[in-house]
Amino acid sequence: MLVADVMAHRVISVRPDTWVAEAVRLMLQNDISGLPVIDADGVLVGIVTEGDFLRRTEIGTERRRPHWLEFVVGAGRLAEDYVHSHGRTVAEVMTRDVVTVTEETPLDDAVELMERRHVKRLPVVRGERVVGIVSRANLLHALARLASEAKPRTSDDAAIRDQLLAEVDKQPWAPRASINVVVRDGIVDLWGVVLDNRERQALVVAAENVPGVKQVRDHLAWLEPYTGYVMEAEEVAAAEVSAERRQGAPARP
Repeated sequence: MLVADVMAHRVISVRPDTWVAEAVRLMLQNDISGLPVIDADGVLVGIVTEGDFLRRTEIGTERRRPHWLEFVVGAGRLAEDYVHSHGRTVAEVMTRDVVTVTEETPLDDAVELMERRHVKRLPVVRGERVVGIVSRANLLHALARLASEAKPRTSDDAAIRDQLLAEVDKQPWAPRASINVVVRDGIVDLWGVVLDNRERQALVVAAENVPGVKQVRDHLAWLEPYTGYVMEAEEVAAAEVSAERRQGAPARP
């Protein structure tokens, strides 16, 4: 999928001379976490987000550093922090180094950018003009739409087994040599041994995603590689339940 397939075309933006209070009001009214900043010529010059309003003098959260650290940081950085916490216009608090994508950017690349740069939304540009926004919410909307459109397809047991094993073969984490799959009337039984208990859940998820699967039954044993101790599926489930109960129990006086 491409960014164009999921992006929002309606872009709510602000000008550099917009008051901070107005930008905050727009974000709250439209339930969004950021606003592109577009100048009088229609060119993207920055972005202002919730993060830009965390350190504000109005709410007493401006950054305060120990005196020794102020000396290390330097006057320039301290002045910059002051502008960010006291600035009245968007231009004074916005982020100027804007991460953008185009309509033709693969969705996987956009998600990788969001993760690497720790941002929730990306302006979509065509040249210097903003033509859309792709946000985490847009990704969730796309996921919800595709999930609702997906219809389970009937498939015979042999085809289910073949498709599941093919999926397992593609995964670098999968213990293909130590597991076996039995399918009967759409019910998948997983047998064998895993060396990391997280592989168990991944195998169950892989099976659940095969069209035609009605139920997945986990019989996998967990071999602890350092001690050689083997825990059967029932023992693992009981241990997990016990651990959850201990974590949820109130502290003893």
